[in-house]
Amino acid sequence: MGVEVVVEGLTKSFGKQNIWQNVTLTLPRGEVSVMLGPSGTGKTVFLKSIVGLVRPEQGHVLIDGVDMVNSRERDVYEARKLFGLMFQDGALFGSLSLFDNVAFPLREHTRKKESEIRRIVMERLDLVGLAGAEKKLPGEISGGMRKRVGLARALVLDPQIILCDEPDSGLDPVRTSYLSQLLIDINAEIDATMLIVTHNLDIAATVPDNMGMLFRRNLVTFGPREVLLTSEEPVVEQFLTARRAGPIGMSEEKDQATLDLEAAHGIVAGPPVERTIVPQLAPTPGLPERRAVRRRQERVKGMLHELPPAARRAIEASLRDGGGAATGPVAARVSRGAGA
Repeated sequence: MGVEVVVEGLTKSFGKQNIWQNVTLTLPRGEVSVMLGPSGTGKTVFLKSIVGLVRPEQGHVLIDGVDMVNSRERDVYEARKLFGLMFQDGALFGSLSLFDNVAFPLREHTRKKESEIRRIVMERLDLVGLAGAEKKLPGEISGGMRKRVGLARALVLDPQIILCDEPDSGLDPVRTSYLSQLLIDINAEIDATMLIVTHNLDIAATVPDNMGMLFRRNLVTFGPREVLLTSEEPVVEQFLTARRAGPIGMSEEKDQATLDLEAAHGIVAGPPVERTIVPQLAPTPGLPERRAVRRRQERVKGMLHELPPAARRAIEASLRDGGGAATGPVAARVSRGAGA
């Protein structure tokens, strides 16, 4: 079962450039969370901070009694064994076969016999749909297959926390859909806590239990998926509808003068409209139910009174259907801008 990840007051800068500040959130154990944000908002740096590969100036990341920011290096190293990491490009060794790439963590960090390593590697390759491809080299397979090899390697040490850095990068929509289902299936099988960093709206709409967004060096929001998907925050609404009008610019956030100019030309939020929340993906038939669904169900019941009305209605609809996610589209009244 996955472990809870508690982030408190995390602040990170590179020189004089502040990346983000005072980020506070909790990744519930065994649930799937997504962190959204425009390019350049420090999502990957946040991921590396959780696992202790980047050291923030302030704050805490508490995992199973270890502070990944402030604890001794030896303790951080041991806690890091709880993680499985899936990088953007798969981070595969080009001269090694797929089998040897997946086996690498086992050979590096355990004393298992080769027979046991082979059993584990073949199980993980089969889990990601790559049984029979173990002798190929990374250069002989597609980008989507390399992603799956990277995911298989992230799973060989039986992680309790899985971090995925833009797993959809470079994939077409069909392969992204397959990957989304694969992530849900893996969560159903091993019940690990998962955090996916992405800017892909399809993954955001269908995969997570919880969602957050980074923008302007701050955490805009984090909580049950329904909160972000029904949010009327201008930056969230702009991101989810892929409009030009709003705080997000081409290279960075827009200044107030640009926003005032858009307002003067009528490129502003329009009247409330209906926007649907599509159902969350369920595990492939034949796999076990996700244990996280029931845990999340009980957790969100206790926070309903704290949530915005649109999010509360969406969650209540899903609870009436008996699951942690809606079984059909849920309408939520939110603002949508008039600009393209």
